[in-house]
Amino acid sequence: MATISTFTIPPPSDRPAMAPETVQARFEAVRAFSNYLVEPLEIEDYGLQSMPEASPAKWHLAHTTWFFETFVLKHHAPGYEPVHPVFAYLFNSYYNGVGPQFLRPHRGFLSRPTVREVHEYRAQVDEAMRSLLARSEEPSLLALIDLGLHHEQQHQELLLTDLKHGLSLNPLFPVYRPARDAGNNRETGMNWVSFEEGLHEIGHDSAAFSYDNEGPRHKAYLHPFALADRLVTNAEYMAFMDDGGYERPDHWLSEGFVTMQEQGWTAPLYWHWIDGAWQHFTLAGLQPVDPHAPVCHISHFEADAYANWAGHRLPTEFEWEVAARGIPIAGNFVEEGHFHPVPAGEPDGRLRQLFGDAWEWTRSAYLPYPGYRAEPGALGEYNGKFMSNQMVLRGGSCATSVSHIRASYRNFFPSAARWQFTGIRLAKDL
Repeated sequence: MATISTFTIPPPSDRPAMAPETVQARFEAVRAFSNYLVEPLEIEDYGLQSMPEASPAKWHLAHTTWFFETFVLKHHAPGYEPVHPVFAYLFNSYYNGVGPQFLRPHRGFLSRPTVREVHEYRAQVDEAMRSLLARSEEPSLLALIDLGLHHEQQHQELLLTDLKHGLSLNPLFPVYRPARDAGNNRETGMNWVSFEEGLHEIGHDSAAFSYDNEGPRHKAYLHPFALADRLVTNAEYMAFMDDGGYERPDHWLSEGFVTMQEQGWTAPLYWHWIDGAWQHFTLAGLQPVDPHAPVCHISHFEADAYANWAGHRLPTEFEWEVAARGIPIAGNFVEEGHFHPVPAGEPDGRLRQLFGDAWEWTRSAYLPYPGYRAEPGALGEYNGKFMSNQMVLRGGSCATSVSHIRASYRNFFPSAARWQFTGIRLAKDL
């Protein structure tokens, strides 16, 4: 049995001087990590789809393979024949430019291809990709493959969060992998880190990989502000709950209060009141809620309501990015094997938990930066067409790969989404 420490995924290659050996190493490591993530699954787990927004683990494995077959092998490997002609339809997610898609809410209906056949599909495409990488050093091709690897890392995170949602509906509360000791489990105070006003450059600023929605680089003026040095904890969120946080409309956005009532929210997703105490479902099964760990699986509506209740606000995405500059990308990522947020370390006067643990909701709508234009062709559908009715999140989570995240990374979800590892960092004006 492989351990999670086996997988050290090389960082993304720089562009335009892409190193073929680095791309090859990343390809092997990223593809192997997807296989590692599904090792604990039973056959019955692979087809689980608990809601239209989630996808079965089997589909994630096939779709990430479809990406390389569709965008790389079909165009860059002469004589390549697709593994199955219908896979182009079954495993296309939303790329209208390359053809129709099987209905997303019906992905759980696909008992065939079998799990064995999906793994065989992966193996066949991997072999074709190895052959292509061995004979081509074309920079544009290597950049496209690097995009495909980042795409797979996104789906590795989705595989875990979608699986968690599915398993959570089972009264047996199945264990995906046993919990690991989180170490620090004592309360640490919340401090504030201040930032001066000024005109700042926003957006990706190096030759290394980035998505098109991280640019163009542009200027934004920020007034003086401060960010909390750690994420909001479960204990702090419970104080909001105990104070009628889910009953008082004065803290909520109008749509948020209506959504909360319609959905019957009284606590974060996966929380259960059992024998006079809060427990929550984790990928290690049902566990007591750790009061010192960051609260997670909350919507933007809940995060905003909590911030209002606490007398503060959520940061803008621009404040978050400026604050993150120069901070090493380190923290509780998927490679750590916790698969859940852990308590912050000791305060040191700087921002803690900025990367990893839980995606941090911002108060910024997901919109194009000034001068943004989607990439031409089907790959231009990757980000641009979702720039409506979404809110930006920053920082990554315990299900994100450390080699996938960066300070300029813009994640986005609808305001009511709760099944991702999403949390709260407070901000305030100075």
